[in-house]
Amino acid sequence: MMVKAYAQEHIYKHPWERVTSASWRKFADPENKRTLSHILEVDTLNRKLDPLSGKLYTTRALTIHAPGPWFVRKIIGQDICHCVESTVVDAQSKSMQLATRNVSLQKFIDVEEKIRYDPHPDNPTGWTICRQETSIRIKPLSALASMAEKVEQRCAERFMQNSVKGREVMERICKYLEAESSGMAL
Repeated sequence: MMVKAYAQEHIYKHPWERVTSASWRKFADPENKRTLSHILEVDTLNRKLDPLSGKLYTTRALTIHAPGPWFVRKIIGQDICHCVESTVVDAQSKSMQLATRNVSLQKFIDVEEKIRYDPHPDNPTGWTICRQETSIRIKPLSALASMAEKVEQRCAERFMQNSVKGREVMERICKYLEAESSGMAL
């Protein structure tokens, strides 16, 4: 069984509070719809604040264009994929962790993405480090098994492209929030 996995890091030269605020706004801002065109819909299913720990737990449903090349969508007979994103925000330790996985197309493919935002160790009040891990696994007995390696590679390439777009959106929102907090308009 093949698994295509990759990890990447990005440093936002913005404080943790601003970056995590931007993360919540990433899908909501209409200006980002063009850049993040693979995201079709985002719905909050559950949000709970634990009064003892102070942690915020959120679950969202994401509807996206099915990953991978066009011929994969033809084989599986579906253009969209449903995913669930679980987020834990710990404001005390300044940690935000997101885990997203597909809940549809599971007989063909498993995709899991984990993102973590923490203050950067070299500049904890000014910068935020984002660590992202993604794994893509084609099911061995699925219609895609014979071309699993190629499909996993194409899916990984698409995820990398979308990650770049996501970082661009996050940077734009962070700059907007920075201008807003200093009383300037963009």
